Amino acid sequence: MTLFSRVVFTGGLLLSAVLFSGCASTGDETIFPKGETGTNAEAALVARFQVGDTVTVALSGVPDGEDQIPHVEPIKEDGTITMPDIGHVQAAGKTAGELQNAIHDLYVPKYRTHLTVTVTSGDRVYYVTGEVKTPGRQLYLGDTTVTRAITTAGDFTDFANHRNVWLVRGKHRIKVNCDEIFKHPEQDPVVYPGDQIVVRRRLY
Repeated sequence: MTLFSRVVFTGGLLLSAVLFSGCASTGDETIFPKGETGTNAEAALVARFQVGDTVTVALSGVPDGEDQIPHVEPIKEDGTITMPDIGHVQAAGKTAGELQNAIHDLYVPKYRTHLTVTVTSGDRVYYVTGEVKTPGRQLYLGDTTVTRAITTAGDFTDFANHRNVWLVRGKHRIKVNCDEIFKHPEQDPVVYPGDQIVVRRRLY
């Protein structure tokens, strides 16, 4: 093969790679940053408290034998809750176990000799809007995906564009083609508390 033929061949390969890579995205699609959609990272996102989550803290084993009424409070914008005696406690970003340990260590031994702390959260939800039969807030009951979430919201309306569905997580979003997912279920994106699924309307 001559030098000119090699150059032409190499150039053709590069051009093909560029064209094929361009077909993988719609151009206006924003993919979740690297690391945010990995299994471990997403599992951690589910387990950790976020601003707005309602947290219930139960304290038991106090010296006088009388358990206190559970403290119930939404996590404030600064990421904290306010507990009796100890004041502000960072809650956002922590798991239930981490928050339990933090509260315990702030109370014991300064305010209590023995104390059992139990932390639970209120309902966690996601949202399905647009061209579904029953749009709105959906209770997060565990592992779910975009197509399952749409089914929970009553399924697509007759005007829904199955190929133009958006999964929104915070400031990031990804476009989902549900027709392709029906052929390849393993590609169905996972949905987590706080996510929003938007089903667009067909133009014709």
